[in-house]
Amino acid sequence: MKTSGYQLLKLHILQAVPLAKDAVHIYIGFGCLLVALLVLRRPLRSWWALLPGFLVAVGMEIFDLRDDYVALGHFRWGASFKDIVNTNVIPLVLVLLAKWRQIKS
Repeated sequence: MKTSGYQLLKLHILQAVPLAKDAVHIYIGFGCLLVALLVLRRPLRSWWALLPGFLVAVGMEIFDLRDDYVALGHFRWGASFKDIVNTNVIPLVLVLLAKWRQIKS
C-alpha cells in the first residue's frame, strides 16, 4: 500500500521535531491563533480569532479521513474529532478568558 504525500509530509515533520503527534496539533492551533492576532489583527476576545485554527484543523482532518478510508476501508471519526479538539482547545480557552475579563472589567 502506498503512503500518501500528506502522510509522508507528516512523518517527516514528526521526525524533525521531538514532539508527539498530539503535541504538534496543539502547536499548530496556537500558531493559527497567533496568525489571527498578529497578521489578521483580530483581538483576542474575538470569535473570529478562532477561525484560522478551526479551518486548518478541519483541512488536515479531511486529508486524514481520506487516507484512513483508502488504507483501512473506513473513516476514523473519533481520531479526527480528537485532533480537531487538540488543535483548538487552548485557543478557545484563551478567547474565553479574554471575553470573561472584558465582561468582568
